[in-house]
Order: sequence, then C-alpha cells, then structure tokens
Amino acid sequence: MHINEPIKAILFDLDGTLMDTDDQTVARVTTWLQRLHIPQPQRRARRLVMIAETPVNALITLLDRLGLDAFLMNLWQRLSGKRRAQGHHFPIIAGVPELLARLHGRYQLAVVTTRSDAEAQAFIAEHQLQHFFTLVVTRNSTRRLKPHPMPILFAATQLQIPVSHCLMVGDTTPDIISAIKAGARSIGVLCGYGSREELEKEGATVVVEHIEDVAAVVEQLAASNHDDLRMRSRRCDNGPLEGHDKSDITAPDDQ
Repeated sequence: MHINEPIKAILFDLDGTLMDTDDQTVARVTTWLQRLHIPQPQRRARRLVMIAETPVNALITLLDRLGLDAFLMNLWQRLSGKRRAQGHHFPIIAGVPELLARLHGRYQLAVVTTRSDAEAQAFIAEHQLQHFFTLVVTRNSTRRLKPHPMPILFAATQLQIPVSHCLMVGDTTPDIISAIKAGARSIGVLCGYGSREELEKEGATVVVEHIEDVAAVVEQLAASNHDDLRMRSRRCDNGPLEGHDKSDITAPDDQ
C-alpha cells in the first residue's frame, strides 16, 4: 500500500457509519428486555450490542474464509420478511449530509456495504443523497463480501481509480480488514459498532470519534501527501542531502 499516494476516492460503509443502525438495534433489544421486565433495559441493551460485535465480526470473517458469506446473507434476506426495504425507515447519523457536501466534487464518493441493492438505494433515496455518490457497491455486486477485499477492488475498478488512491471509511473490523487486503487506506469511526481497540488492532490508518471528523482527517492526509511530495521534489532538484548519496533518495513510486 502506497501511503503517500493522493486520495482520489472515499468509500463509505453504511451500517454504523452513515446509517444509524447502532441506536436502532439498541432500541430493538431494549424492547425485548422490557418485555422480560429486565431492569435498566436501555443500558443493558447497549452493553449487549457492544459485546455481540466481536463474535459477530468473527463469524463474518469465518464465513468469508469458507466462501459462504454472500450466499448466507442473500438467503437471510429472502427468508426474513422484516428486512424488506420498501416502507422501512433507515435513520441517518447526524452530520452525514454536511460531510458528504464538504467532500463532494473534491473526491469520488462511493458506498461499499453488505446491505442489498434495495436497502442501500432506499436509504440513499430517503435522505436524498443520490447526487453525492458515483457508485453504490452492495452484496449483490460481488461474489464475496467484506472482510474479503473483492468489494473494495470492485469499487476501485468501477471508478477507474487505483485502489491505493482509495480510502475506506467504516465502523467495524471487516471494513478495515477489507481495505488492508485490497491495498487501500482506512478510517475507523466510533459512531457505530466497533471499538477503538479493535479498529486500531486491525490496522486502521486513523480512528476518529465521529463521522463528522472524517473531512478534517482527509484534509490532513492530503496536506501530508503534498508536503511529502514537495520535500522529495526539493531533494531531487538540489541533489543528495548532506550525508546522503543518490541511493538514499527514493522515488515516490518506490515507497
């Protein structure tokens, strides 16, 4: 992965990144606990959701290794009438429209999600985000799902951008693992299901508290890329720095 190459495309996960399914899941579990007369149901529900995240991600990774991820996800969608996109409300995380407006026009923006085409398009239409995204990659787009690199590689190919110029933004370890395997950089966000420890352990380039923080990080990465390229340009123009010979000067493509 060429960490000094400029970012040209930003790929967003949906659940827990743009779509507020974290609180939606907590609310659903809270209702179940209330029916069982469990004390402090909301607090306990949030704790249960957080605890469940690690084994769920481990299961997704195992299914990916077995090549059963896409098959079982599509089977679940067919068997579960509750998963129909039609008439379903998909809440959006606060600050997302403003973030996309800030990035739009400067970068190619795309969605890379394990949701179905119908669900992803329903969310985008509900919140009028169509004009922001050049591409939407769902579980119907590729044979393999995150954490396999195929969805990100597919997105890069469709956008006609080298994957090393892509940045994946997501809230779970499959997002980060998929990006690393594909050769893209990644930003982990803590507004969804993942923890800082998990995201950093899997190698996220940066971890931020909220989705709104992504724009500032992208600008910092762009600035560091520009400064790095400018410094290397100066070194090439002026010859070897004191104490170094020409063999110490590495071209950008060799990084």
